[in-house]
Amino acid sequence: MKICEIKKCLNADLLCGEEWLDHDVFSACCSDMMSDVLAYVKDQGVLLTGLLNSQVIRTANMMDMVCIVFVRDKKPTEEMVELARESGIAVMSTHLRAYDACGLLYSEGLGRCDSNV
Repeated sequence: MKICEIKKCLNADLLCGEEWLDHDVFSACCSDMMSDVLAYVKDQGVLLTGLLNSQVIRTANMMDMVCIVFVRDKKPTEEMVELARESGIAVMSTHLRAYDACGLLYSEGLGRCDSNV
């Protein structure tokens, strides 16, 4: 699934990363605990989260994720957006709850990240 398709599916606002909209994403994970995210395989994934701090961007970057979607209308700070931009990560915000956003992406064929554990 392309990032532009994720944006459309979730009716999300793109906050940075327009140049990445045609990038393919193969899997997704959803968590507000970055320690859990670290347990997932790096697979060009998208991270869905309601956690709003710079650790989200740093964790996504470390795990080679290409897109972050903040749920429940969460809006990252400009500093967070700039960090994501520098890291080559597309950032979006959707009004959907995490459960609904994950369900929509799953129903459209986006897979899950496989755990190392």
